[in-house]
Amino acid sequence: MKNQKELSVGVIVITHCAKKHLQHCLPPLLNSSLNPRVLLVNSSSNDGTVEEAERLGAETLVIPRVEFNHGTTREMARNYLGTDIVVMITPDAYPVGDDMLEKLVQPLLDGRASIAYARQIPHDGAGVFESFPREFNYPPQSQLRGIEDAGTYGAYTFFCSNSCAAYVNAALDEIGGFRSVLTGEDTLAVSLMLQRGHRIAYVAEAEVKHSHEYTLMQEFKRYFDTGYYRKLNYELFRFQGDDESRGQEYLKALLRHLIRVKPHLVPYAILQTAAKWAGYKLGRMSVNAPVWLLKKLSNQDFYWTSKDFTEAGRALPVVQQIKAKGQVAESITIP
Repeated sequence: MKNQKELSVGVIVITHCAKKHLQHCLPPLLNSSLNPRVLLVNSSSNDGTVEEAERLGAETLVIPRVEFNHGTTREMARNYLGTDIVVMITPDAYPVGDDMLEKLVQPLLDGRASIAYARQIPHDGAGVFESFPREFNYPPQSQLRGIEDAGTYGAYTFFCSNSCAAYVNAALDEIGGFRSVLTGEDTLAVSLMLQRGHRIAYVAEAEVKHSHEYTLMQEFKRYFDTGYYRKLNYELFRFQGDDESRGQEYLKALLRHLIRVKPHLVPYAILQTAAKWAGYKLGRMSVNAPVWLLKKLSNQDFYWTSKDFTEAGRALPVVQQIKAKGQVAESITIP
């Protein structure tokens, strides 16, 4: 078995029209004392993303836009690198400090976990609706969670974000890696891995700046996608507890925060929540909806014309993908 110093680390940055972010995202990764291989995967954007990445010192790989998928593109990239540990990061996640990577992978090097994800803090100048979700989902205290904690944390037990997360590649191999999905490839992988006895570490000391400002329509479409993929993969999520209760906790916390600091924003918070709830509910009801309607309601219209979707003829649940490949995973049998 390799010791810590012998374990190789790879970083995968999934991009499309991301040139403006690279000067903030790539240098801390390339400067890491872990000497990682940093691979930028670009889905054929022509804004100079690839050229900028190569100028900064990263490896690059270009794929046709029609072949991009949140799950299978990451799966292709991790197999391309073949490192012992693989880190997924999005270009708009800016590492805080050159040692962010070292902090993130430490629980994996120690053998305490097979997955680790970083603390996300808002970008400079972020508003309350951008910053509060980060405060709610990414507390200042680190955590170590396993399947046995589902009774305590509910759906949050399996929370993870590939905006900045690290995986032991051998553990990903056990579940067949990342699957073809509309969204949520990280949560689905964590669900399968924890059911097989692996653990996930939330590393509060490893920080990245990452936040977004969404319109009400964008929130609706994002939650439509979430509702769709959770309903499609209900067999993997049915034992996690009611994920809507997590949303209720968030709303209560947000309203308390706004009443204290910016009460005039409470009406907008209610509108935002209504948009999310409507999107989520409609997504759950739309698994068998016609493709033209899915394209209009989804936040990722490119998915419905991608190879992963069109060649299968329909989005396939992860359990069905596993069975189609003859991989009978005991990891889906927990009640």
